[in-house]
Amino acid sequence: MDNNKKIYLTKEGLAELKKEYDELVRVKRPDVLARVTQARNMGDLSENAEYVASREELTFIDGRIDELEIILKQAVVIREGLKTSNHAVKLGSTVTLNSNGKKEVFTVVGEWEADPTNKKISHESPLGKVLIGTKVGEKVQVEAPAGKITYSVVSIH
Repeated sequence: MDNNKKIYLTKEGLAELKKEYDELVRVKRPDVLARVTQARNMGDLSENAEYVASREELTFIDGRIDELEIILKQAVVIREGLKTSNHAVKLGSTVTLNSNGKKEVFTVVGEWEADPTNKKISHESPLGKVLIGTKVGEKVQVEAPAGKITYSVVSIH
């Protein structure tokens, strides 16, 4: 992970990551550490499945804590003013698109908040990249596995 790259988040996204970080540091890590200690006290570690499993879980949690610390240090909150200035698509914008008569609504977010199943797309995704800076009425094309898809920007919020 690039330690100098800005990580763009909405206020909600930042709050979610802080909540996850607090949960890992205050609850999950101490619980797993206690399991490791308890398993270690059971004797022979070479045949102790609980010890191996709890050590692996602790390693995973520590890795995620390290990752979250970097993200939180580099986080830049998307300001509300960025959403509507010049009525162009920016980070944080919710965009209504039309493709072949079908309307879809997407929110353009930073890569750490992207969740395509909930229509949150990264500003670094193919669709996010072409949408940034577009205005109502403009058309964009995106290369998809099924071929090129043309979208028309209907509204920006």
